Amino acid sequence: MTDGALEATPGGEPMIHGTLETINGRPALRFERTLAHSVERVWRAISVPAELERWFPAAPDWTPATGETFEAAGATGEVTEVDPPNRLAWTYADQPYSFELSAHGDGCRLIFTHVIDDLPSAQTATGWETYLLRLEPHLTGEHLSEEEAHEPWEQIHERYAERFGVDPTPGRRWAAALRAGQR
Repeated sequence: MTDGALEATPGGEPMIHGTLETINGRPALRFERTLAHSVERVWRAISVPAELERWFPAAPDWTPATGETFEAAGATGEVTEVDPPNRLAWTYADQPYSFELSAHGDGCRLIFTHVIDDLPSAQTATGWETYLLRLEPHLTGEHLSEEEAHEPWEQIHERYAERFGVDPTPGRRWAAALRAGQR
C-alpha cells in the first residue's frame, strides 16, 4: 500500500493485521505489517515526535530514553525500553505498548503490541488498524488524514468482531454516535 488506499482481500473486504493474544495473562493486540522501507526509516517514524504526529494518535514529546516520562492526550507514560532501531516499549495509562522492527527482504517487518486489559478488543483493534493505515503513506511522503483513515472503520470493526468472536453491537453504537456527531 503506497497510495493511501485501503488494503483489501481478494474479495474486496478490508485487510486486518491484528491478532488477539495473551501476554503475561493479559489480553493484548498484536499487529504485524511488512513495510517497503528500511528499519532505520521506520524507526524514525515510530520514535521522532514530529513524525509520530503525522500518523499516530498522540505524539509524545520524548527523546525517547529508557525511564523517560511523557504526557500525551492527557495521560502520563514512561519509556520502558529503547534498543534503536529495533525495539521501543513504553507504558501509557498503565498499559504496555511496543514496536519491534526487523529487516525483512528489502524492507522492514513492524510488530506493534498493545496490552489492552479491559478495553473492547474489536473497537481497540479497529482504532489501531486505522492509525497503522496512515503509516505507509507517511513513509512515502504522503499524508492520509485521520478522517480518511477512519472511513472504513465500520467494515474493519465488523471483521475484527468476527475474528475475535465478540459482539459487534457496542462498536456499532460507538460508530453510529460518531457519525451523529455525539463523540
